[in-house]
Amino acid sequence: QVQLVESGGNLVQFGGSLRLSCAASGFDITDYVMFWYRQAPGKEREFVAYILSDGVTDYRASVKGRFTIHRDNAKNALFLQMNMLSPEDTAVYYCNAKARIGVEQRDYWGQGTQVTVLP
Repeated sequence: QVQLVESGGNLVQFGGSLRLSCAASGFDITDYVMFWYRQAPGKEREFVAYILSDGVTDYRASVKGRFTIHRDNAKNALFLQMNMLSPEDTAVYYCNAKARIGVEQRDYWGQGTQVTVLP
């Protein structure tokens, strides 16, 4: 059974840090592009960061320099280190895995983990 399970969300003060984790099971993330997305209350889900299998990364502009995405293919896990958090970062954070395997497009999502940043 394919699963992505996020953890690490919490309540944190302005300027604080959190490290999110995403544990994958039922598939090998090595073949997948791994993403973090987030959704704030009343807003659309938005891209936060991605990492390719070879470690190439990209981030949305508002988190560059503060967030770092990391993957551990051996542990089948994805991480997001978030520093200098602000209330604008408050959202549910989702782990996502995408790959094209043969002719099949695969797209897996976790259930999300809540991050709340107090002003």
